[in-house]
Amino acid sequence: MNKIKFLVFLFILTAVQATAQIAPDKYYIQFTDKNNSPYSLDHPEEFLTERALQRREKQGIPIVENDLPVNPQYLQGVADIGVQLLNATRWLNGVTIYTTDSIKLDQIRALPYVEDVMLLQSKGTGREKAFFENEHYGTLPAFQPGKKQTRATDELDYGEARFQINQINGIPLHNAGFHGEGMVIAVLDGGFVGAYQNPVFDSVWANGQVLGTKSFVNPGGSVFVESSHGKSVLSTMAANYPGLMIGTAPKASYWLLHTEDVKSENVIEEYNWLSGAEFADSVGADIINSSLSYVDFDIPKWDHTYEDLDGNTAVSTIAADIVTGKGILVCNSAGNSGSSDFPWNGAPADADSVVSVGAVGYNNERAGFSSIGPTVDGRIRPVVMALGSNTIVAIGNDTIGTGSGTSFSSPIIAGMNACLWQANPNMKVMDVYEALKQSGNYADSVNNLMGWGIPDYQLANSLLTTVEIKPDDKEHFASVSPNPFETQLNLTIKTEHPASFQVEVLSISGKILYSDEYFISAPVNKIQLGNKLSGLSAGIYFLKVKAGEQVEVLKMIKR
Repeated sequence: MNKIKFLVFLFILTAVQATAQIAPDKYYIQFTDKNNSPYSLDHPEEFLTERALQRREKQGIPIVENDLPVNPQYLQGVADIGVQLLNATRWLNGVTIYTTDSIKLDQIRALPYVEDVMLLQSKGTGREKAFFENEHYGTLPAFQPGKKQTRATDELDYGEARFQINQINGIPLHNAGFHGEGMVIAVLDGGFVGAYQNPVFDSVWANGQVLGTKSFVNPGGSVFVESSHGKSVLSTMAANYPGLMIGTAPKASYWLLHTEDVKSENVIEEYNWLSGAEFADSVGADIINSSLSYVDFDIPKWDHTYEDLDGNTAVSTIAADIVTGKGILVCNSAGNSGSSDFPWNGAPADADSVVSVGAVGYNNERAGFSSIGPTVDGRIRPVVMALGSNTIVAIGNDTIGTGSGTSFSSPIIAGMNACLWQANPNMKVMDVYEALKQSGNYADSVNNLMGWGIPDYQLANSLLTTVEIKPDDKEHFASVSPNPFETQLNLTIKTEHPASFQVEVLSISGKILYSDEYFISAPVNKIQLGNKLSGLSAGIYFLKVKAGEQVEVLKMIKR
């Protein structure tokens, strides 16, 4: 993850300031410091919940200065001038405000602890842009034949939504009892109209799985306004209506966060995203799903250029990397501009630690609208793919239908990541990120159309549970690499004295698939086994090495 210095923030924000001539709407106030704050790093429980602190402790993440809230005296000083405070940001050390009085802006600039004032929104000019541009919905008759699949081996009756979880091989995790229990997902979106009424969410509300809601667009207001987009996004994860629709994380808990103003597209929304991510961190979320993408704005001069999409520049991108550094896995839509003259992943999907999710269809091929990579600095985007063409989603107040867009492929992955992490609770955020990538069907031929491809969650789970990530205290005399392997596999044996070693490869049922004896004379000897195991199919195997009383059993994965 990139480490962004504070000066970068100032550079970005000052670039926006130049557009401020009058006082039409919303602004960002940059403070100079956090001096004389009543908050202390010694008492993080005053600004982070117990669950947030437990997540930090589990992943070895320290509490640092950017965790400290904005000095409340500074906030009060700005409010006293007579403007409306919107959302404070502790990571950038500032606050967004609303005012229509330019004189008040001058008064704010004169405060000794104010570094700068930047315009973030201007109404009534430019072009209207929608964050879900190029997305569309359909009704049940639009479904392709054969999409609904029922299997006697399924623990759950997924109804019409079976394909989208089976495509990523997530059903085995559900069958093993991992449905997202104990995991918290924060959903950053543009409104959740109908989420309270649609019956696919009945059990979610009845069981108290919605932990709370918060609007960053209209602070203090409802999240069940303006757009039903968030409801459709949420359904791919949280729906739990057997026989009709079950999502990828039907037992997870959720925070519904309204960060996107669907009536316009302005820079303020990236700051809302930032504040939403900070809130998700503070309440102890494990995963963020963001079906949002920022490239074009109502004011063309504010548009992100391709050069901006470098993983360091856009405010939402900076926030995404910071929140990942706090131990939260961020899944973000790649965008729907793949067939346009600007086909690149938008912000914050360009962040180097974000799971950027593209869209495929029922044929496992990329949907033409799905945004592509690379980033301007050459990194592969998207990261993985999931169903985003005619995805099964909740529509209206009482039914389901289809939705097309990377907005729906991203939460499919986010929900399944909750189950994967639930199954492997000791893993760190980037362990999950790497296992997800390595399980993709394009992991051997990564490219900027499909990334690492469609993940296989049974394989990702195997990668996390069978490959030792941390060394133990035992002195090993044998090891294999790479693990997982494809065509090449090297067995390294260490010995103090020349000896004969019996090498066996066994299936998970214990059947011997390969056996041979090797005489080792050098202190360290490397044996190439790849050509001898070329006939093995993909799966989990055990390698047994024995010399006298010494026995080593290694778990390995063939891709």
